Amino acid sequence: MYLSRQVFLVLGLSKSGKAAAEFLLARNAFVYVYDDLLGERIEQTMGELEKKGARRVKKEDLSRMPEVCDVLVLSPGIPIDHALAVAFKRAGRAVIGETELAARYMHAPVIAVTGTNGKTTTVSMLTEVLKKGGFHAQSCGNIGTPMVAFCVDNSMDMAVAEISSFQLETLQSLRPHVAVVLNITEDHLNRHYNMENYIFLKAKLLKNSTEAEYAVLNYDDATVRGFAAKTKARTVYFSVRERINGAFYDSGTLYFGKEKILSVSDLPIGGVHNVQNALAVIAAAKIMGVKNEDIASALRDFKGIKHRIETVGEIDGVTFVDDSKGTNVDATIKAIEAMKQPTVLLLGGKNKGYDYKKLFSVITQSQVVHAVLYGENRFALLKSARESGFERITLCEDFSFAVRIAAWKAESGQTVLLSPASASFDEFANYEERGDKFVEIVHMLAPKQEETRQEVESEVQSTNGAETGEGEESGGLDYGLEDAVCIDGECGETE
Repeated sequence: MYLSRQVFLVLGLSKSGKAAAEFLLARNAFVYVYDDLLGERIEQTMGELEKKGARRVKKEDLSRMPEVCDVLVLSPGIPIDHALAVAFKRAGRAVIGETELAARYMHAPVIAVTGTNGKTTTVSMLTEVLKKGGFHAQSCGNIGTPMVAFCVDNSMDMAVAEISSFQLETLQSLRPHVAVVLNITEDHLNRHYNMENYIFLKAKLLKNSTEAEYAVLNYDDATVRGFAAKTKARTVYFSVRERINGAFYDSGTLYFGKEKILSVSDLPIGGVHNVQNALAVIAAAKIMGVKNEDIASALRDFKGIKHRIETVGEIDGVTFVDDSKGTNVDATIKAIEAMKQPTVLLLGGKNKGYDYKKLFSVITQSQVVHAVLYGENRFALLKSARESGFERITLCEDFSFAVRIAAWKAESGQTVLLSPASASFDEFANYEERGDKFVEIVHMLAPKQEETRQEVESEVQSTNGAETGEGEESGGLDYGLEDAVCIDGECGETE
């Protein structure tokens, strides 16, 4: 790709879109930029890019861009079947993402991690292990820092990249030295349509691998284990169930082959999912030649990541746990299973196309004593809850009010867990913003808990007494006022 002789349109100015535009402008490419979201942040980004030479596109001029531009650079948040992406392909133009751009120009070798859950934790954990082993490693990709931002960092000798299914839609050139696939469960079906497409995208991480590369695969996940037959890479497995030729768990200890690495009790973060993450890290680190003592030391020191089953406060004996990163059913199930005391669960947000029956079948057998359902998909959640026989429910629209209700419902010795099993985009820009808002509300609750209880109780009573509207249709159930509150399953349905 001869950057200085080609014309690009960068569509979507999130972190990755901005980084891609900056990378191209620095190499004298002609760059158009567009984002249909309005707001101070986007306007500021537009202004910064214009000063560096980018040209802003008006909405009415988008239709002619396939004739003007050679390449469309899509933000991960924009699907590959977006109308403009389709128009570019029909015109015989290239459609790529920021990660694809990075893959073509990255100097450092890449360890790439994908999977439905655990990507961010594994990438963070592995980066610390590699640093302990003497590498100048950096985390990048879907974890927060765009990969393309490191293309000019000649001091970095290892990029550890979190790769999402959204990024894989436009990724063709990446050949990671080590490709790690953690697990595959239902996610993003509102975008990928079905599991077959989703699995195909995850497998793309391995498609360029040769006999010189490695694939670290979860032996316990039948789908992931099957990827070994689809790649030329040398396969190294990890397992919490069986003693395998790779990284495995046995009798409270993590091993690689015959070598003991460390005891599970030495891991500062709990849960079977984190044992799996640690085993994947051990396998990748051993491939890279990191010594056992350095692996063990880094794993002992790893404290977890923000917004993933993170304790953020305690008020009047109630513990508040932020798992805003739990954006799908499987992630929320893992968070629920990690709870050791009675729990009030916050669920809701933007629907990603799930059937929530699996979630509520677990909830009915768990520590969850009450669920507060909020956001765009609250009625879909409510329908699945009732079909599963779970009736200890409060229903509301607003996230902030939902957190206050959860705090009001919880008793001393219990936990309030935010693990939404949903995307954040109905009310927030991303899961980080949602988690930060949760933490902010918890900290505000601390000095005035009794006042908050009285305020919420008064608001619940006044809302329950409100007159009934025409109703909202959701999954065959009719409801009244959109922001009506249901206490313990009594929702005042309209007939």
